[in-house]
Amino acid sequence: MRHREIWTLFGKYRAFDDSPVVRQFSAAVSAASLVGCRLMNAPLRSRLRTEVGSARGVTRRQLLALAAACVPVSADTTPADVTLRIGEITADLGRGHSVKTLAYNGQTPGPVLRMTEGKPVTIDVVNETGQPEMVHWHGLHIPPEVDGAHEEGTPMVQGHDRRRYSFTPQPAGTRWYHTHAMAGHNLRIGSYSGQFGMVVVAPRTNGDPARYDLEAPILLHEWEPYFASGMDMDVDYKLFSVNGKMLGAGEPIRVKTGQRVLFRIVNASATMRHRLALAGHVFTIIALDGNPVPTVQKVAALDVSPGERVDAIVEMTSPGVWIMGEENDAQRAAGAGIVIEYAGARGRPQWTPPSKHVWDYAAFGDGKPPVEPETRIPMIIEPGKDGNLWAINGKSYPETDPLWLRPGVRNRLVFDNRSSMDHPVHLHRHTFEIVRYAGKAVSGVMKDVVLVPARQTVEADVLANNPGPSLFHCHQQFHMDFGFMGLMRYSG
Repeated sequence: MRHREIWTLFGKYRAFDDSPVVRQFSAAVSAASLVGCRLMNAPLRSRLRTEVGSARGVTRRQLLALAAACVPVSADTTPADVTLRIGEITADLGRGHSVKTLAYNGQTPGPVLRMTEGKPVTIDVVNETGQPEMVHWHGLHIPPEVDGAHEEGTPMVQGHDRRRYSFTPQPAGTRWYHTHAMAGHNLRIGSYSGQFGMVVVAPRTNGDPARYDLEAPILLHEWEPYFASGMDMDVDYKLFSVNGKMLGAGEPIRVKTGQRVLFRIVNASATMRHRLALAGHVFTIIALDGNPVPTVQKVAALDVSPGERVDAIVEMTSPGVWIMGEENDAQRAAGAGIVIEYAGARGRPQWTPPSKHVWDYAAFGDGKPPVEPETRIPMIIEPGKDGNLWAINGKSYPETDPLWLRPGVRNRLVFDNRSSMDHPVHLHRHTFEIVRYAGKAVSGVMKDVVLVPARQTVEADVLANNPGPSLFHCHQQFHMDFGFMGLMRYSG
């Protein structure tokens, strides 16, 4: 199907749906060069003609997936720096449990990808499934067309197809990659699946500012999800894993007395917040969401909401065989943990509950008063209507109004959570500074996901310095899928 033909069909669709997301993709298609725009296969061409030509038979998501098939694809045949293959696997979680899931390169988690800040990379994504997919590069400040959100303009990777992306990774720190496909009521796809992995972006200058002897990636996930209530709103899980294995099933993390170990922790859960402790030890928190904290703090346990990352140094001064795991006993028994084994130590892994500790973003700030912003943007979070679970400023996605950022200045986002549930809110392609949390002024804490507690207000400043549409949403998959999502755009 030729590019002009696609554009004509978009015009028909826009005759009855002129929402911002459709206008955005219309513009993307209209701007696409005919040169390098591959032909659609016959069934897809027929489907697009039939569904869009008859107008109302196609949904936005179907339209955007179909449109992605005509976005230009690079003809570059040089080897990519990274190749990710999306396919179905049977993941052996250990202890007699296995699950069928989608994953990257035949494993879950996917491979740890290492990049250097400011050094361009090329990535080939090969979709070996029959459904469109999307890889989001979480925490990176990259253009919208490669960020990995079709709402911003990134093309979907069609089933049994491939696509090359090129970008310059920044900033340095612990980032991650994961699917950005909608799941709805299908608890086998999206972030319920095994499509996630860690990205470590090394600083452009020599060395890592943190001094450590051993690096240990920790990726948390759950398996066999199910709806825990008759209303199909609450998702629970039967099994849990760290680095793709249930507690006791995988290889332990082997350490030596006196070592400083850097744990890079990613909560890759679709919906669940975790509280993690390492029996017999304390964490020294050095970074949140990959960004160094102004005030390093020692904590007995750490909280990580979906999408969040924590970098923590642990000094190995208590020889033995220990459990790093979820504080919740039932979840830990169902697999949420990993063994830490000192050299020469033997015996059954030990667990002791951590001391009481309140996790507070403000504790990691610099103690200075926050800088006043040039503009304030209210974001009222409340239950939605007409089948949507959530709404922002009274509207649910895709009807949410865009939030306009003033370029080059501090824009204060005021998250006013009027609901009875916590929401981990993520902003794509930017980092924001938390300036008020739990009623306290904060300064210097930089993140891209912030937990907005129930019935509370959180304020965060974003410096609008990365133009283009930027998606924001709750990083709880079910909330995102049913209304809690919108776009930020640059004014002027």
